[in-house]
Amino acid sequence: MTGKPAKVFVVQGRGQRDFSDTQTALKGVADVTVLPHIADEQGMIDALRDADAVIIAASPVTRGVMSACEGLKAAMRTGVGYDVIEVPAATELGVIVINVPDIWVREVANHALGLLLAFNRKIVTLDRQVHAGTWSAGVPGPFTGSLHGETVGIVGLGNIGSAFARRIAAFETTVIAYDPYVDEARFKALGVERVRSLEELARRADYVSVHTLLNTETRHLIGEAFFEHMKPTAVLVNTSRGPVVDEAALTRALEAKQLAGAALDVWEKEPVDPNNPLLKMDNVIATPHAAYFSSPAVAQVPKRCGEEIRRVLTGERPINVVNPEVYAPGAARRAR
Repeated sequence: MTGKPAKVFVVQGRGQRDFSDTQTALKGVADVTVLPHIADEQGMIDALRDADAVIIAASPVTRGVMSACEGLKAAMRTGVGYDVIEVPAATELGVIVINVPDIWVREVANHALGLLLAFNRKIVTLDRQVHAGTWSAGVPGPFTGSLHGETVGIVGLGNIGSAFARRIAAFETTVIAYDPYVDEARFKALGVERVRSLEELARRADYVSVHTLLNTETRHLIGEAFFEHMKPTAVLVNTSRGPVVDEAALTRALEAKQLAGAALDVWEKEPVDPNNPLLKMDNVIATPHAAYFSSPAVAQVPKRCGEEIRRVLTGERPINVVNPEVYAPGAARRAR
């Protein structure tokens, strides 16, 4: 790359992060500007008019943003999910979409397992009882299991779903999964039984852990029809994306005792509305989209983002391209 440095903008999430390692990784290639969180399309357009690349946590990179910012060559998400970026529009316009799917795998899988164990052993309830001065020798509730021999159903057997499968199998459970986009070799390598429908998974599973990405196909994938087939003793765990689960349908299903409970790290609206009826239920464990977090994992993000954007700006291919179609012969691509 020759001439003046490119312009890279980092748009913070709702929390603040140190992106000095991004600046270091892009030294000599791009000037980096760090901006506070931007929640709307027009705000993004105004901020990114002369951007060559943008790194975002939660801000929208829409067709409108990419069309208005004609020099934008790459949009990078600081995590695994990329639902805030309109990927089909990016592909059409020649914008490379990048994510970092490998950083949080262990953290999210561990958190999902932790939520399952917390529900199984009623850890949250017991903690509250002890803090309130109640000492009980047993674990409360009619459906407390030993977590031995139960069937655990996984929706989405990608990197995180696979990591969760390996962990939960160690508890001597039967692990089944639904993922029409994963080949038989992965199921076999993990020792996971493939089920051919969500209905079968819902019907058989004592625990359901959701690990799918969010797109038009998976929005409200876990909804009324799914809950109708769940065991009344079963538990839903979601650490993927909030809108994959229809919260209104989940609320109704819990009220009707179609399942025993839920443990949710992600929500349809974030931050979650304090009046959300799910937060009023004793059989719902709630965490604030924190499954990804660990100090070592978070520390890697700025440097990784800088390295990936550097590849784009110097004519290399990033490691994790969400829309590889932009590299097809003859495809539109702004980064050349």
